[in-house]
Amino acid sequence: MKRRELLQALAQWIGLGGIVGVATGAASALFLWLLDLATDFRTGHHTIVWLLPLAGLGLGWFLERFGQRVLPGNNLVIDTIHDEGPEIPLRMAPIALFGTVLTHLFGGSAGREGTAVQVGASLTDWIAHRLRVPPPTRQQLLAAGVAGGFGSVFGTPVAGIVFGLEFVTLGRIEYRAIVPALVASVVGDMVTRGLGIGHTHYPAPPVVPLTPLLLLKWLVFAVAVALVTIAFIELTHLIKKHGRRIRSLPVRMFVGGVAVVALWQLVGTDDYLGLGIPTIVRAFEDPGLPAYAFALKLLFTAITLGVGFLGGEVTPLFFVGAALGNVLAQLLGLPLELGAGVGLAAVFAAAANTPLALSIMAAELLGAAVFPHVVIVCVLAYLLTGHRSIYPAQRLTSGKGGAILPVPRALRDLGQPPGPEDPDRR
Repeated sequence: MKRRELLQALAQWIGLGGIVGVATGAASALFLWLLDLATDFRTGHHTIVWLLPLAGLGLGWFLERFGQRVLPGNNLVIDTIHDEGPEIPLRMAPIALFGTVLTHLFGGSAGREGTAVQVGASLTDWIAHRLRVPPPTRQQLLAAGVAGGFGSVFGTPVAGIVFGLEFVTLGRIEYRAIVPALVASVVGDMVTRGLGIGHTHYPAPPVVPLTPLLLLKWLVFAVAVALVTIAFIELTHLIKKHGRRIRSLPVRMFVGGVAVVALWQLVGTDDYLGLGIPTIVRAFEDPGLPAYAFALKLLFTAITLGVGFLGGEVTPLFFVGAALGNVLAQLLGLPLELGAGVGLAAVFAAAANTPLALSIMAAELLGAAVFPHVVIVCVLAYLLTGHRSIYPAQRLTSGKGGAILPVPRALRDLGQPPGPEDPDRR
């Protein structure tokens, strides 16, 4: 490519990435502001959680009537990037945004990344179609939209860049989209912060040098992370599979809401509702955190998302990972902050097959001292989790054992190909 053509392409990507960044950053700011309002209201009015089943009934009716096209969520985004499918409906943005806020308002255990990715991708695809960009450019812009949404909603622009390039295909980074992803994520984060939105600060782990004994401890740590990640993925998929026996989505979500409320009453605390950020921070500092906290959050989240409530997995899995890391740190003789920090990143890295993005995210959130440790555990847990994912539409081009596939295959197709009624393929 000649220098002039290179400069023209760079200018185009900066311009398009900037537009995507402004859109995703503004949407993330609105989303996080509304999410804070919903969380504050719920924590001040605990009795609203009793209405979660009715909220599920109403939200399920709305989704069944107006949101069928967008129900696959992040899987629709991945399929569109790979298959050059039809335009992602713009209504995915408000449905994902307000549906997630309602989930949190009534106490569902869900996260933010799914909403950020879906809002970013739907806004970006609307922009791409209005500008009539060619299909290859559209694919790269969609990756930029994912990066902008992820980076701005967590305040981690570098991790946002890598996540947008890494989460689409297992084991491969889509470098073709690196410039627009970089611009969109950095601009998106700047816009969100510029609109007055702050992010959670976590205690920084101490500097701990690597030793042979510490490497052995991290191997044990990674095995535990992989087992917990597998449990979450399989339980969530199991709930989705058996939940479909209730053909009515509103009824399914009503039943799931009843289950969450029953668990809430059984455990006698609000700690496992919503995002659970106070408990995540507590995991860095409190050796008295219940050893079973990670398992309860896993169960609350699997039920909430498995029956159809809207939201992402990142923050609940941060909770699961940090609480698990708290326990493992005490068992293995690791600093509490380091164990919680590594666990926070590693569980989601394994669940989403994004070890690089989450290693970088940990460094952005916790400081450089965590980086060598979190890379080791994220990569090991990623390998040990096998060909599983919270995003079954992720494509596989080569197995984690090194085998090369003749054609890319979605993870959901590795066993028995799903039928036409599989909601992840609609």
